[in-house]
Amino acid sequence: MARVAAFITLFCSLVLSKAHPHEPGQCIFYEECGRNPTLNGTLIEPMVPCLNYSPARHLSGEHYKQLVKVCPMLDRGESNTYACCSIPQLISLQTSLTLSKAVLNRCPSCVDNFAHLHCINTCSPDQSQYINVTKIMNITNDLGVTREGVVAYQSYISTRFAERSFQSCKNVRIPATGGFAISTMCGRYGAKLCTPQRWYDFQGDSSNGLAPMDLDFHLVSDEAAGSLPNGIVPYNGTALKCNEKTPTGGQECSCQDCAESCPVVPGPPEPPSPFKLLGVDGFLLISIILLFLLILAFMFYLAVSCYLSSQRPKHLKKSKGKDLNSNDVTQRPIHPAEVTCTEKNSLAADALLSSIFRNWGKLMATYPLTVLLISAIVVAAFSTGLMHIELTTDPVELWSAPNSRARQEKDFHDTHFGPFFRTNQLILTAPSRKGHIYDSLLFGHQNFSGIVSKDLILELLELQTRIRFFSKDLNRTASLKDVCFAPLNPTNPQITDCAVNSLPQYFQNSIDNINAKVNMTELGVTKEVDWRDHLIYCLNSPLSFKDITDLGLSCMADYGAPVFPFLAVGGYNNFTYAEALIMTFSLNNFPRTDPRFKVALQWETEFLKIVQEYQKDPKMNFTFAYMAERSLEDEINRTTAEDIPIFMISYAVIFVYIAVALGEYSSCKRLLVDSKFLVGLGGILVVGCSVLASMGFYSWVGIPSSLVILQVVPFLVLAVGADNIFIFVLEYQRDVRRPGEEREEQIGRVLGNVAPSMLLCSLSESVCFFLGALSTMPAVKSFALYAALAVLMDFVLQMTSFVALLSLDARRQDRNRCELLCCVTVSKERPNKPNEGILLPFMRKFYAPVLLHHVTRVIVMLLFIFMFCASLFLMFNVTVGLDQELAMPQGSYMLTYFEYLYKYFEVGVPVYFVTKKGFDFTTVVGMNAVCSSVGCDQFSLTQKIQSYIGISSNSWVDDYIDWLNPGSKCCRLYAFGPNQGKFCPASEPFLKCPFKCMKTPSDGVLRPNVEQFNKFLPDFLGNRPDLQCPKGDYFCTDHSWLFCSHCRVTNVFYEQYLTIVQEGLFNISLCLLPTFVVCCLLLGLDLISGLLNLITIVMIVVDTVGVMTLWGIDYNAVALINLVTAVGISVEFVSHMTRSFAMSTKPTHVERAKEATANMGSAVFAGVAMTNLPGILVLAFAKAQLIQMFFFRLNLVITLLGMAHGLVFLPVLLSYFGICTG
Repeated sequence: MARVAAFITLFCSLVLSKAHPHEPGQCIFYEECGRNPTLNGTLIEPMVPCLNYSPARHLSGEHYKQLVKVCPMLDRGESNTYACCSIPQLISLQTSLTLSKAVLNRCPSCVDNFAHLHCINTCSPDQSQYINVTKIMNITNDLGVTREGVVAYQSYISTRFAERSFQSCKNVRIPATGGFAISTMCGRYGAKLCTPQRWYDFQGDSSNGLAPMDLDFHLVSDEAAGSLPNGIVPYNGTALKCNEKTPTGGQECSCQDCAESCPVVPGPPEPPSPFKLLGVDGFLLISIILLFLLILAFMFYLAVSCYLSSQRPKHLKKSKGKDLNSNDVTQRPIHPAEVTCTEKNSLAADALLSSIFRNWGKLMATYPLTVLLISAIVVAAFSTGLMHIELTTDPVELWSAPNSRARQEKDFHDTHFGPFFRTNQLILTAPSRKGHIYDSLLFGHQNFSGIVSKDLILELLELQTRIRFFSKDLNRTASLKDVCFAPLNPTNPQITDCAVNSLPQYFQNSIDNINAKVNMTELGVTKEVDWRDHLIYCLNSPLSFKDITDLGLSCMADYGAPVFPFLAVGGYNNFTYAEALIMTFSLNNFPRTDPRFKVALQWETEFLKIVQEYQKDPKMNFTFAYMAERSLEDEINRTTAEDIPIFMISYAVIFVYIAVALGEYSSCKRLLVDSKFLVGLGGILVVGCSVLASMGFYSWVGIPSSLVILQVVPFLVLAVGADNIFIFVLEYQRDVRRPGEEREEQIGRVLGNVAPSMLLCSLSESVCFFLGALSTMPAVKSFALYAALAVLMDFVLQMTSFVALLSLDARRQDRNRCELLCCVTVSKERPNKPNEGILLPFMRKFYAPVLLHHVTRVIVMLLFIFMFCASLFLMFNVTVGLDQELAMPQGSYMLTYFEYLYKYFEVGVPVYFVTKKGFDFTTVVGMNAVCSSVGCDQFSLTQKIQSYIGISSNSWVDDYIDWLNPGSKCCRLYAFGPNQGKFCPASEPFLKCPFKCMKTPSDGVLRPNVEQFNKFLPDFLGNRPDLQCPKGDYFCTDHSWLFCSHCRVTNVFYEQYLTIVQEGLFNISLCLLPTFVVCCLLLGLDLISGLLNLITIVMIVVDTVGVMTLWGIDYNAVALINLVTAVGISVEFVSHMTRSFAMSTKPTHVERAKEATANMGSAVFAGVAMTNLPGILVLAFAKAQLIQMFFFRLNLVITLLGMAHGLVFLPVLLSYFGICTG
């Protein structure tokens, strides 16, 4: 059948060719016969010419002017211009070209080349040489006159002309959509697969709604020219390059539309190469060199120390002496001149502080109930501020500094343009479904995946309409139209105005369109075409208003914009064989205080509910991944609520440990008397009250809290508070009441012994955190403020309430009363001797001697030096960032969504660039500085950013200039009536609005003057785009989100990663400073002790970052908060030991270190290490990955490293370098 049809066509062509020879100066058709009877539903009136073999006509007067206006390339001067077209033909040609110019006029040479060919076909005086008529019909016009009309012909073009014309147009952009203009003019092939032949085939296809007849373009090479029908000569005119000016004065195309026009600019700088020295990793080499230098320095120190020790006189090394009780001691007398100024200052400062705290402790212990009452009143007063507490959960508010550039720009955008729209997305897959091969009449064999099926498209369509709910805020049933982003009808949107991007939108969300079928004949073959043919076409030409099938359906979404395939399908090499369908609902966003914000949240809740019901339906044989804009915040809040029991168990374990570990347990009979359950509970309450007081105070002040504060600050204060509690209680248990000494005096004396050490740590930590509040990052700043005041309040309450509580407990214990059963007494008296427990004797007899053995000390120093250098190298390789999946609990539907998003979604982050007040757009210079079309600056804003984004950038100025262009129908003026001289929309007929807003510029560079700019701008802003005029403010601004046009990053909290390293160094340095200063001051300007204290804390922080690298813990703001916490906890491990060593009266470094390790080390181990570890281990069972990563792993690392440095490294370091008399 196909062969018969081809034979008939060839026979007709031969007959017509023989009847009318192809000669120069001859027309083959002339004048309009009427409407093509074979076409219906076209976008413009399909007027066809009359068959008329005659000489070309000489043009003059109005006829000549019209030709020059439409086809200037045919102008040979009024006295010598001939053509084969009448004025009505020129008008029809102009109308047809106007639609094409609307998308091509950014590039004058492209427009010229496009018009060139159609002018040659319609008007060339040598028309018969290039045209071969293949089909004629009798056509009756409106006047009843019947003539032979040409309804199909062949056009012969040289490949050279066709290729150059195509090259000049193939890169012309449609900035408002981010695509290429050629994609709308190449049918099913789109821009990627378009070729000159396919481009011309589409132009000649009458089914595209634009061609008035079937035009068969033959592209003929020089070699094939000899085989053409007799007299046929392929047209081989001059086609302009895109970087050439047009004969009428049009400028070269812009860089964005023509690569040849781009200036030669240096490429972006190469990313910095890895730091190398001598061809190897520079950081590794530096770490190795530092390791050897430190080891050599240490070994040199050992050698010098040994030499000096050997040279010391024997009588100075050891001598017999008597102590105050006349006992023999192996200790030489120390002459007063040997006591240094530093030691005198240290002893004086300690004596002063001890005296103050001794008197204070006695006072608190004497009036315990009064103290507890006053403390409770103060805490209650602070805590009332919790009524005004404000929890910040917005990531932008947490992690983006208010004065940062990104935050300021976002606030500016939200203030002037409204908050960025809310995204709700569904990704559908069907891995178990089998695909099929569809034999298309137009497209041949096409593979369809199992997911691209009619029933699933209908399912998606049903899902869109199901989401309805009763809104209390609206007092009626609400649906998508009440909350959706409707760019073309924002004031009164209907459901069809909602910006929903999905596969059903290629069918305008119409079930009838999806079910439509029609028989179609192509090349003599008749087959049925259905939704698959339409879908294939639309996936390749999403901007088309009419497909090339006899279905005649549009590809545009029902809300008036195109749906690009990367927004509708995912996981594809071929669109129809995609692995996933994607549906995206865009909702209007509002400030959180706006009532409409609640309605949007309600719609999203209903959306999640319906999708989850779909997912549970056993009949469904496909899988969902889904998310709503509220999902991240909801899941974080949900996991926080679910993990609260884990935190409660953690704190309960810590409480049980404290209550058990504080007991004395001298005998079974006194078990309930000597236990410290209530003391432990009191210590926990002190920590809790300090946190509540801190939160209440800042709530009064108006500084918001966050979930990070609720999770980290109690843990930090508990670590600090528990350590102080153990030091105080253990010191009291190890002390013996002196003869004639009252209980209150003993408590005061014990407090005087340990309170300076507690003050040293608490003040260091508090000042550390207060300085940390200088951070620009809101989450870090608020955490530092809350932690600083909480630590300070904890110390104050320990010096008051806890002392009073211990006094009451001591009174009960002295009376032999049971702890929980106060009325019950036991007969066995409390022994009047120190209770050292198990840990102190173990550390004194075994641990300290082994640790401080001369061999062990060397090994420890070498091991920790190696750890420090290795961690220093690893620190430079830590990964900066935060995988958002970590914020989700295990098993969250968001984890599946993220997996699908990365696997199937092809679109990047939208970016906006907004010009602020003060830029003058009304001037030519101002317009040229931001636009990207012909005549714009080569380095304009949009042209500069073009190389940095995935889809072409767009400025509204470009659309405004295109809208004003007289080559389109967008901006016209009424010729008469009440609106005479005013703007006329493109939908009005030509007779009403024959005048253009602006005249055609001679050089093709259209720029309105200030008056014109301001006059027509309101019309542009209010003009709704349509087929006749695709430009307009609705399209160029409200649709910019679809195409990543003039934008700015919406997730501004990502900006933290630009400065997080510097921010971390700044904050940690600020925290380290007070640890040195306070230590020096409270130890009487003991610089050596302060320096050793500082070195150890620095090593803990560096080793922590090194282990983070090994354990896969990324460095980010959450990690930074934990590192700041690490400094605070390190102070607890280190400063107590340093002070204990400095205050020791033992004669040698080693003996001082042994005493400090046994006495204070045992308290630190019991108070900090063993308090933290059980609570941290419980966090391993938390559901939230964020808690497991940054609260379990990182805190475990901090605690273990703090314990290793404080109880292993620091005693050894002090034994070598600590200050010591003699």
